[in-house]
Amino acid sequence: MQNQKIILKTNKSIIKSAKDYFLLTKPRVLTLLIFTSVSGAFLAKQGFPNPLELLGLLIGGYCSSGSAATLNMYFETDVDQNMGRTKNRPIAEGTISHNKALVFAIILALASFLSLYFLNNLLAAVLAFLGGFFYVVIYTLYLKKRTVQNIVVGGAAGAFPPLVGYAAISNTITLEAIYLFVIIFFWTPPHFWALAIMIKDDYAKAKIPMLPVVKGVENASLQILLYSILLILITTLTVLVSSVLGGIYLISSILLGLILVYKSFKLYKTLERKEAVSTYKFSLLYLFILMGVVMIDSSVNFIEF
Repeated sequence: MQNQKIILKTNKSIIKSAKDYFLLTKPRVLTLLIFTSVSGAFLAKQGFPNPLELLGLLIGGYCSSGSAATLNMYFETDVDQNMGRTKNRPIAEGTISHNKALVFAIILALASFLSLYFLNNLLAAVLAFLGGFFYVVIYTLYLKKRTVQNIVVGGAAGAFPPLVGYAAISNTITLEAIYLFVIIFFWTPPHFWALAIMIKDDYAKAKIPMLPVVKGVENASLQILLYSILLILITTLTVLVSSVLGGIYLISSILLGLILVYKSFKLYKTLERKEAVSTYKFSLLYLFILMGVVMIDSSVNFIEF
C-alpha cells in the first residue's frame, strides 16, 4: 500500500513537471506560429508537402519557438511576476529553476536545428534560428523595455515562421514568401496593441513602454485602425506577386480585412476595453483563417490535378 502511494505521488510529480516544461514553450502562441509556418510550406509546394518534410517542419518549428519562449521567460522573470497574465508561468512561479529552463531551451534549440537540417535543409534551420535570435536578443533583451515601438520592430520575430515553412520545402525564399512575412509583420502591432489596451495597467506596473501606456488608449486605437487598413492593401497586393494564390485568397483577405477595420474603428470610437478584447480575439481568428485560406488556395491546383 505504501509503495503504491509512493508510485502514485511520483507519477503525479512527473506529470506536473512535464506540464510545467510544456507551458514553458507557450503552447497557445506556438500553435499559431506553427500554423503560419505550415501555410508557407503549402505555398511553396503548391499543394500538400510530403510527410517527411512536414514532420521536420513541425518538430523544428515547435522546438525553435519553444526555445525562444523559454528564454523569454528566463530573461523576464521579474516582468512576469508583476503581471497578472504571466505571474503563474513556471519560472515566475518557481516551479522550474532558471538553470533547468536554460538547459531545456538549449536542448530545444539544438533539436530544432538538427530536425530542420536533416529532414529539410540548412536554409530552413538557419531561418528558424534567426527568428528565435531576433525574438530573444533584439526584442526581449533590447527593444521591449526601451521603446514604444518595441512590438513594431520586434514583430519581425513572429513573421519568420512562414519563411521557415517556405524554405523547408523549396530551399529558397521568393517574393511571395516575403509577402507572408510582411503580412504577419504588419498584423502584429494591432494584435498586440489591442492586448496592451486590455492589460495596460499590468504593463505600466511592469514598466514596459507599450503604446497605450505611453501615448494613451486613443493614440493606440488610432494606430490599430491605420494598421488594419494597411493590412487590406498588403494582403490584396500579395496576389500580384504570387503565381499560386487567386480568387479564394483575394476575396477572403478583403472580407477579413474589412471586419478587422470595422472592429478597429469601433475601438477607436468608443475606447472601451470590451472593444479591445473583441479586436484582439478577432485578430487571432483573422490570421488563422487567412493562413488557412493560403493553404486551401495553394492546394486547389494540386487537388484538380
